[in-house]
Amino acid sequence: MKRSTDRILTTHAGSLPRPDDVREMVTAKSENKSYNESGFEPRLRDAVAETVQLQRQSGIDCVNDGELAKSNFSNYAKERISGFESQPAPDEPSSGVAPRDSIIGRDVKDFPEYFADGISYGGPPSRRVPLRSREVLVVTGPLQYIGQAAVQADVDRLKEALKGTDVEGFLPAVAPGTIEHWLKNKHYPSDEAYVYAIADIMHQEYKAIVDGGFVLQIDDPDLPDGWQYHPEMSVSDYRKYADLRIEALNHALRDLPIDRIRFHTCWGSYHGPHRYDIRLRDIVDLVLKVKAEAYSIEASNPVHSYEWQVWEDVKLPEGKILVPGVVGHYSDFIEHPELVAERLMQYARIVGKENVQAGTDCGLGGRVGHPSIVWAKFQAMAEGAKLASQRLWR
Repeated sequence: MKRSTDRILTTHAGSLPRPDDVREMVTAKSENKSYNESGFEPRLRDAVAETVQLQRQSGIDCVNDGELAKSNFSNYAKERISGFESQPAPDEPSSGVAPRDSIIGRDVKDFPEYFADGISYGGPPSRRVPLRSREVLVVTGPLQYIGQAAVQADVDRLKEALKGTDVEGFLPAVAPGTIEHWLKNKHYPSDEAYVYAIADIMHQEYKAIVDGGFVLQIDDPDLPDGWQYHPEMSVSDYRKYADLRIEALNHALRDLPIDRIRFHTCWGSYHGPHRYDIRLRDIVDLVLKVKAEAYSIEASNPVHSYEWQVWEDVKLPEGKILVPGVVGHYSDFIEHPELVAERLMQYARIVGKENVQAGTDCGLGGRVGHPSIVWAKFQAMAEGAKLASQRLWR
Protein backbone atom coordinates (compact mmCIF):
# COMPACT_ATOMS: atom_id res chain seq x y z
CA MET A 1 0.00 0.00 0.00
CA LYS A 2 1.37 3.40 -0.94
CA ARG A 3 2.18 5.81 1.90
CA SER A 4 2.34 9.58 2.20
CA THR A 5 6.13 9.78 2.00
CA ASP A 6 6.47 13.24 0.46
CA ARG A 7 2.86 14.48 0.36
CA ILE A 8 -0.51 13.47 1.75
CA LEU A 9 -2.20 11.00 -0.56
CA THR A 10 -5.92 11.02 -1.28
CA THR A 11 -8.52 8.26 -1.57
CA HIS A 12 -12.20 7.69 -0.78
CA ALA A 13 -14.56 5.13 0.74
CA GLY A 14 -15.92 3.42 -2.37
CA SER A 15 -19.32 4.10 -3.92
CA LEU A 16 -19.38 6.67 -6.74
CA PRO A 17 -22.12 8.01 -9.06
CA ARG A 18 -23.53 5.43 -11.43
CA PRO A 19 -24.47 6.48 -14.98
CA ASP A 20 -28.25 6.17 -15.42
CA ASP A 21 -28.04 3.50 -18.12
CA VAL A 22 -25.58 1.41 -16.10
CA ARG A 23 -27.73 1.63 -12.97
CA GLU A 24 -30.80 0.57 -14.95
CA MET A 25 -29.01 -2.44 -16.48
CA VAL A 26 -27.47 -3.56 -13.18
CA THR A 27 -30.86 -3.34 -11.45
CA ALA A 28 -32.68 -5.15 -14.25
CA LYS A 29 -30.06 -7.92 -14.26
CA SER A 30 -30.34 -8.43 -10.51
CA GLU A 31 -34.15 -8.53 -10.70
CA ASN A 32 -34.16 -10.98 -13.63
CA LYS A 33 -35.77 -8.42 -15.91
CA SER A 34 -35.01 -7.77 -19.56
CA TYR A 35 -31.83 -5.80 -20.30
CA ASN A 36 -29.22 -5.51 -23.04
CA GLU A 37 -27.25 -8.65 -22.19
CA SER A 38 -24.78 -8.41 -25.07
CA GLY A 39 -24.06 -4.76 -24.35
CA PHE A 40 -23.96 -5.02 -20.57
CA GLU A 41 -20.34 -5.98 -19.94
CA PRO A 42 -18.83 -3.67 -22.61
CA ARG A 43 -20.82 -0.73 -21.21
CA LEU A 44 -19.81 -1.58 -17.65
CA ARG A 45 -16.13 -1.76 -18.66
CA ASP A 46 -16.41 1.65 -20.35
CA ALA A 47 -18.19 3.12 -17.30
CA VAL A 48 -15.48 1.86 -14.94
CA ALA A 49 -12.80 3.36 -17.19
CA GLU A 50 -14.68 6.68 -17.23
CA THR A 51 -15.06 6.60 -13.44
CA VAL A 52 -11.36 5.89 -12.93
CA GLN A 53 -10.49 8.79 -15.22
CA LEU A 54 -12.81 11.15 -13.33
CA GLN A 55 -11.20 10.14 -10.04
CA ARG A 56 -7.73 10.82 -11.41
CA GLN A 57 -8.81 14.17 -12.88
CA SER A 58 -10.25 15.10 -9.48
CA GLY A 59 -6.92 14.43 -7.73
CA ILE A 60 -7.55 10.99 -6.21
CA ASP A 61 -4.40 8.90 -5.76
CA CYS A 62 -5.90 5.52 -4.81
CA VAL A 63 -8.94 4.81 -7.00
CA ASN A 64 -11.55 2.09 -7.40
CA ASP A 65 -14.29 0.96 -9.79
CA GLY A 66 -16.93 3.13 -8.11
CA GLU A 67 -18.76 -0.09 -7.17
CA LEU A 68 -20.72 0.45 -10.39
CA ALA A 69 -21.73 -3.22 -10.68
CA LYS A 70 -23.33 -3.27 -7.22
CA SER A 71 -26.74 -1.59 -7.06
CA ASN A 72 -27.47 -2.37 -3.39
CA PHE A 73 -26.62 -4.87 -0.67
CA SER A 74 -29.45 -7.30 -1.41
CA ASN A 75 -28.41 -7.63 -5.02
CA TYR A 76 -24.75 -7.96 -3.99
CA ALA A 77 -25.67 -10.80 -1.65
CA LYS A 78 -27.79 -12.60 -4.25
CA GLU A 79 -24.92 -12.54 -6.72
CA ARG A 80 -22.22 -13.71 -4.32
CA ILE A 81 -23.86 -15.88 -1.65
CA SER A 82 -26.30 -18.81 -1.65
CA GLY A 83 -28.16 -20.43 1.22
CA PHE A 84 -30.82 -17.79 1.87
CA GLU A 85 -34.24 -16.91 0.55
CA SER A 86 -36.61 -13.97 0.58
CA GLN A 87 -39.50 -14.28 3.03
CA PRO A 88 -42.33 -11.97 4.10
CA ALA A 89 -41.24 -9.62 6.86
CA PRO A 90 -42.62 -10.54 10.29
CA ASP A 91 -45.41 -8.43 11.70
CA GLU A 92 -44.13 -5.60 13.88
CA PRO A 93 -45.85 -4.01 16.88
CA SER A 94 -48.07 -1.10 15.88
CA SER A 95 -46.35 1.29 18.29
CA GLY A 96 -43.30 3.14 17.00
CA VAL A 97 -42.19 3.57 13.40
CA ALA A 98 -39.02 1.47 13.28
CA PRO A 99 -38.83 -2.31 12.96
CA ARG A 100 -36.71 -4.43 15.22
CA ASP A 101 -33.00 -4.54 14.33
CA SER A 102 -33.04 -1.07 12.84
CA ILE A 103 -30.11 1.17 11.93
CA ILE A 104 -32.00 3.94 13.76
CA GLY A 105 -33.02 1.80 16.74
CA ARG A 106 -31.90 4.36 19.34
CA ASP A 107 -32.48 7.63 17.47
CA VAL A 108 -36.07 6.79 16.53
CA LYS A 109 -37.15 6.82 20.16
CA ASP A 110 -36.42 10.55 20.37
CA PHE A 111 -37.40 11.50 16.82
CA PRO A 112 -40.35 9.34 15.73
CA GLU A 113 -41.91 12.16 13.72
CA TYR A 114 -38.70 12.73 11.79
CA PHE A 115 -38.59 9.10 10.68
CA ALA A 116 -42.33 8.72 10.10
CA ASP A 117 -41.94 8.93 6.30
CA GLY A 118 -38.91 6.68 6.13
CA ILE A 119 -35.16 7.09 6.13
CA SER A 120 -32.94 9.05 3.74
CA TYR A 121 -29.53 7.99 2.50
CA GLY A 122 -28.97 11.26 0.65
CA GLY A 123 -29.33 12.13 -3.00
CA PRO A 124 -32.40 14.07 -4.11
CA PRO A 125 -34.21 15.57 -1.09
CA SER A 126 -37.43 13.73 -1.94
CA ARG A 127 -35.89 10.25 -1.83
CA ARG A 128 -36.78 8.35 1.34
CA VAL A 129 -36.75 4.61 1.93
CA PRO A 130 -39.62 3.02 3.90
CA LEU A 131 -38.51 1.68 7.26
CA ARG A 132 -40.63 -1.42 7.08
CA SER A 133 -39.63 -3.83 4.35
CA ARG A 134 -42.17 -6.22 2.87
CA GLU A 135 -39.56 -8.95 2.66
CA VAL A 136 -36.43 -10.03 4.53
CA LEU A 137 -33.52 -12.20 3.44
CA VAL A 138 -33.42 -15.31 5.62
CA VAL A 139 -30.63 -17.89 5.84
CA THR A 140 -32.31 -21.29 5.56
CA GLY A 141 -29.37 -23.57 4.71
CA PRO A 142 -25.57 -23.74 4.65
CA LEU A 143 -24.06 -20.61 3.14
CA GLN A 144 -21.88 -20.98 0.08
CA TYR A 145 -19.84 -18.48 -1.91
CA ILE A 146 -21.01 -18.30 -5.54
CA GLY A 147 -19.43 -14.98 -6.48
CA GLN A 148 -16.25 -16.21 -8.15
CA ALA A 149 -17.22 -14.89 -11.59
CA ALA A 150 -18.56 -11.61 -10.20
CA VAL A 151 -15.47 -10.73 -8.16
CA GLN A 152 -13.18 -11.75 -11.02
CA ALA A 153 -15.15 -9.43 -13.31
CA ASP A 154 -14.64 -6.61 -10.78
CA VAL A 155 -10.90 -7.29 -10.79
CA ASP A 156 -10.69 -7.49 -14.58
CA ARG A 157 -12.59 -4.25 -15.18
CA LEU A 158 -10.44 -2.24 -12.79
CA LYS A 159 -7.26 -3.85 -14.07
CA GLU A 160 -8.19 -2.89 -17.62
CA ALA A 161 -9.04 0.67 -16.56
CA LEU A 162 -5.62 1.06 -14.87
CA LYS A 163 -3.59 -0.62 -17.60
CA GLY A 164 -0.43 1.34 -18.43
CA THR A 165 -0.57 3.46 -15.22
CA ASP A 166 1.11 3.18 -11.84
CA VAL A 167 -2.06 4.27 -10.01
CA GLU A 168 -2.97 2.22 -6.95
CA GLY A 169 -6.39 0.57 -7.07
CA PHE A 170 -8.66 -0.82 -4.37
CA LEU A 171 -11.83 -2.89 -4.36
CA PRO A 172 -14.32 -2.97 -1.46
CA ALA A 173 -15.93 -6.08 0.01
CA VAL A 174 -18.39 -6.36 2.88
CA ALA A 175 -17.39 -7.56 6.37
CA PRO A 176 -19.02 -10.64 7.93
CA GLY A 177 -20.60 -8.60 10.72
CA THR A 178 -22.32 -6.29 8.27
CA ILE A 179 -23.57 -9.19 6.13
CA GLU A 180 -24.97 -10.74 9.31
CA HIS A 181 -27.23 -7.74 9.91
CA TRP A 182 -28.87 -8.05 6.50
CA LEU A 183 -29.25 -11.83 6.25
CA LYS A 184 -31.36 -13.11 9.12
CA ASN A 185 -30.18 -16.45 10.50
CA LYS A 186 -32.62 -19.35 10.74
CA HIS A 187 -30.14 -22.14 10.11
CA TYR A 188 -27.01 -21.89 12.25
CA PRO A 189 -27.22 -22.86 15.94
CA SER A 190 -25.62 -19.69 17.34
CA ASP A 191 -24.51 -16.18 16.44
CA GLU A 192 -20.90 -17.31 16.62
CA ALA A 193 -21.44 -20.25 14.27
CA TYR A 194 -23.32 -17.99 11.87
CA VAL A 195 -20.82 -15.14 11.70
CA TYR A 196 -17.90 -17.56 11.32
CA ALA A 197 -19.74 -19.32 8.50
CA ILE A 198 -20.00 -15.95 6.73
CA ALA A 199 -16.31 -15.35 7.39
CA ASP A 200 -15.37 -18.70 5.86
CA ILE A 201 -17.18 -18.05 2.60
CA MET A 202 -16.14 -14.39 2.27
CA HIS A 203 -12.47 -15.38 2.57
CA GLN A 204 -12.75 -16.42 -1.09
CA GLU A 205 -13.80 -12.94 -2.19
CA TYR A 206 -11.17 -11.20 -0.09
CA LYS A 207 -8.43 -13.47 -1.46
CA ALA A 208 -9.56 -12.95 -5.06
CA ILE A 209 -9.19 -9.18 -4.71
CA VAL A 210 -5.73 -9.39 -3.17
CA ASP A 211 -4.62 -12.03 -5.69
CA GLY A 212 -5.88 -9.71 -8.43
CA GLY A 213 -3.26 -7.17 -7.42
CA PHE A 214 -5.47 -4.65 -5.63
CA VAL A 215 -5.83 -3.28 -2.13
CA LEU A 216 -8.75 -4.99 -0.38
CA GLN A 217 -11.02 -2.58 1.47
CA ILE A 218 -13.21 -4.22 4.10
CA ASP A 219 -16.45 -2.27 4.52
CA ASP A 220 -17.90 -2.61 8.02
CA PRO A 221 -20.37 0.20 8.76
CA ASP A 222 -22.25 -2.08 11.12
CA LEU A 223 -19.34 -2.26 13.57
CA PRO A 224 -20.36 1.15 14.97
CA ASP A 225 -23.98 1.34 13.82
CA GLY A 226 -24.81 -2.10 15.17
CA TRP A 227 -25.01 -0.15 18.43
CA GLN A 228 -28.26 1.32 17.09
CA TYR A 229 -29.53 -2.18 16.25
CA HIS A 230 -29.28 -3.24 19.88
CA PRO A 231 -30.63 -0.44 22.09
CA GLU A 232 -30.93 -2.86 25.00
CA MET A 233 -27.14 -3.29 25.22
CA SER A 234 -24.75 -1.42 27.48
CA VAL A 235 -21.38 -0.29 26.09
CA SER A 236 -19.74 -3.23 27.84
CA ASP A 237 -22.22 -5.69 26.34
CA TYR A 238 -21.83 -4.16 22.91
CA ARG A 239 -18.05 -4.36 23.05
CA LYS A 240 -18.31 -8.12 23.64
CA TYR A 241 -20.78 -8.40 20.77
CA ALA A 242 -18.52 -6.40 18.42
CA ASP A 243 -15.36 -8.19 19.49
CA LEU A 244 -16.77 -11.53 18.28
CA ARG A 245 -17.46 -9.95 14.86
CA ILE A 246 -13.91 -8.57 14.65
CA GLU A 247 -12.47 -11.97 15.50
CA ALA A 248 -14.59 -13.50 12.74
CA LEU A 249 -13.38 -10.86 10.30
CA ASN A 250 -9.77 -11.63 11.17
CA HIS A 251 -10.55 -15.28 10.55
CA ALA A 252 -11.83 -14.31 7.10
CA LEU A 253 -8.61 -12.36 6.47
CA ARG A 254 -6.36 -15.26 7.47
CA ASP A 255 -3.22 -15.74 5.39
CA LEU A 256 -3.75 -12.49 3.47
CA PRO A 257 -0.96 -9.86 3.51
CA ILE A 258 -1.78 -7.08 5.95
CA ASP A 259 -0.11 -4.47 3.74
CA ARG A 260 -2.77 -5.12 1.06
CA ILE A 261 -5.74 -4.57 3.39
CA ARG A 262 -7.50 -1.47 4.63
CA PHE A 263 -10.56 -1.30 6.87
CA HIS A 264 -13.37 1.22 6.43
CA THR A 265 -15.94 1.87 9.12
CA CYS A 266 -18.58 4.52 9.71
CA TRP A 267 -21.80 5.11 11.60
CA GLY A 268 -24.11 4.28 8.69
CA SER A 269 -24.77 6.55 5.75
CA TYR A 270 -28.31 7.63 6.56
CA HIS A 271 -29.12 11.31 6.87
CA GLY A 272 -30.51 11.94 10.32
CA PRO A 273 -29.77 13.06 13.87
CA HIS A 274 -27.23 10.35 14.85
CA ARG A 275 -27.69 11.49 18.45
CA TYR A 276 -26.95 8.05 19.84
CA ASP A 277 -23.97 7.00 17.72
CA ILE A 278 -21.50 5.11 19.85
CA ARG A 279 -18.31 7.08 20.50
CA LEU A 280 -15.14 6.16 18.62
CA ARG A 281 -13.36 6.11 21.98
CA ASP A 282 -15.57 3.19 23.05
CA ILE A 283 -14.61 0.97 20.10
CA VAL A 284 -11.30 2.30 18.74
CA ASP A 285 -9.30 -0.58 20.22
CA LEU A 286 -11.60 -3.02 18.43
CA VAL A 287 -11.09 -1.17 15.14
CA LEU A 288 -7.33 -1.45 15.60
CA LYS A 289 -7.60 -5.21 16.19
CA VAL A 290 -8.52 -5.69 12.53
CA LYS A 291 -5.62 -7.20 10.58
CA ALA A 292 -5.17 -4.27 8.22
CA GLU A 293 -2.51 -1.71 7.42
CA ALA A 294 -4.88 1.26 7.03
CA TYR A 295 -8.02 2.36 8.87
CA SER A 296 -10.56 4.59 7.10
CA ILE A 297 -12.85 6.20 9.67
CA GLU A 298 -15.71 8.69 9.42
CA ALA A 299 -14.39 11.94 10.85
CA SER A 300 -15.77 15.11 9.27
CA ASN A 301 -19.48 15.34 10.02
CA PRO A 302 -20.84 17.39 12.96
CA VAL A 303 -21.29 14.32 15.18
CA HIS A 304 -17.81 12.88 14.78
CA SER A 305 -15.48 15.70 13.70
CA TYR A 306 -14.33 16.23 17.30
CA GLU A 307 -13.06 12.67 17.58
CA TRP A 308 -9.58 13.51 16.30
CA GLN A 309 -8.99 13.99 20.02
CA VAL A 310 -9.15 10.21 20.50
CA TRP A 311 -5.77 9.86 18.75
CA GLU A 312 -4.12 12.09 21.34
CA ASP A 313 -4.75 9.33 23.87
CA VAL A 314 -4.78 6.22 21.65
CA LYS A 315 -1.50 5.56 19.87
CA LEU A 316 -1.78 4.53 16.24
CA PRO A 317 0.25 1.30 16.05
CA GLU A 318 3.60 1.53 14.32
CA GLY A 319 3.44 1.04 10.58
CA LYS A 320 -0.30 1.73 10.36
CA ILE A 321 -2.08 4.37 8.26
CA LEU A 322 -5.03 6.50 9.35
CA VAL A 323 -7.48 7.64 6.65
CA PRO A 324 -9.84 10.14 8.31
CA GLY A 325 -12.86 11.33 6.39
CA VAL A 326 -12.11 14.98 5.63
CA VAL A 327 -15.06 15.48 3.27
CA GLY A 328 -18.49 14.02 3.83
CA HIS A 329 -21.66 12.62 2.35
CA TYR A 330 -23.89 14.23 4.97
CA SER A 331 -24.25 17.54 3.10
CA ASP A 332 -24.07 19.02 -0.39
CA PHE A 333 -21.85 21.77 1.00
CA ILE A 334 -18.43 21.51 -0.65
CA GLU A 335 -15.77 21.63 2.04
CA HIS A 336 -13.30 24.49 1.62
CA PRO A 337 -9.74 23.33 0.85
CA GLU A 338 -8.48 25.28 3.85
CA LEU A 339 -10.81 23.30 6.10
CA VAL A 340 -9.59 20.05 4.53
CA ALA A 341 -5.98 21.16 5.08
CA GLU A 342 -6.71 22.09 8.68
CA ARG A 343 -8.23 18.68 9.37
CA LEU A 344 -5.33 16.83 7.77
CA MET A 345 -2.70 18.87 9.61
CA GLN A 346 -4.48 18.17 12.88
CA TYR A 347 -4.19 14.44 12.31
CA ALA A 348 -0.65 14.70 10.95
CA ARG A 349 0.54 16.50 14.09
CA ILE A 350 -0.79 13.65 16.25
CA VAL A 351 0.00 10.46 14.30
CA GLY A 352 2.71 11.68 11.90
CA LYS A 353 2.32 13.08 8.40
CA GLU A 354 3.59 9.88 6.75
CA ASN A 355 0.81 7.95 8.47
CA VAL A 356 -2.11 10.01 7.16
CA GLN A 357 -4.14 9.84 3.96
CA ALA A 358 -7.13 12.00 3.06
CA GLY A 359 -10.43 10.14 2.73
CA THR A 360 -14.20 10.50 2.80
CA ASP A 361 -16.67 9.72 5.56
CA CYS A 362 -18.54 7.24 3.39
CA GLY A 363 -19.14 6.47 -0.28
CA LEU A 364 -20.48 9.61 -1.96
CA GLY A 365 -22.24 7.95 -4.89
CA GLY A 366 -25.98 8.54 -4.61
CA ARG A 367 -25.61 10.20 -1.22
CA VAL A 368 -25.24 13.79 -2.39
CA GLY A 369 -27.60 15.76 -4.59
CA HIS A 370 -25.80 15.38 -7.92
CA PRO A 371 -22.69 13.65 -9.34
CA SER A 372 -21.07 17.05 -9.93
CA ILE A 373 -21.01 17.55 -6.16
CA VAL A 374 -19.00 14.34 -5.74
CA TRP A 375 -16.26 15.46 -8.11
CA ALA A 376 -16.21 18.95 -6.60
CA LYS A 377 -15.77 17.46 -3.12
CA PHE A 378 -12.90 15.32 -4.43
CA GLN A 379 -11.26 18.37 -5.99
CA ALA A 380 -11.57 20.26 -2.71
CA MET A 381 -10.04 17.30 -0.87
CA ALA A 382 -7.13 17.15 -3.31
CA GLU A 383 -6.54 20.90 -3.05
CA GLY A 384 -6.69 20.70 0.74
CA ALA A 385 -4.22 17.80 0.77
CA LYS A 386 -1.87 19.84 -1.41
CA LEU A 387 -2.09 22.82 0.95
CA ALA A 388 -1.45 20.61 3.98
CA SER A 389 1.49 18.93 2.25
CA GLN A 390 3.10 22.25 1.38
CA ARG A 391 2.93 23.28 5.03
CA LEU A 392 3.94 19.92 6.51
CA TRP A 393 6.91 19.26 4.21
CA ARG A 394 8.29 22.81 3.92
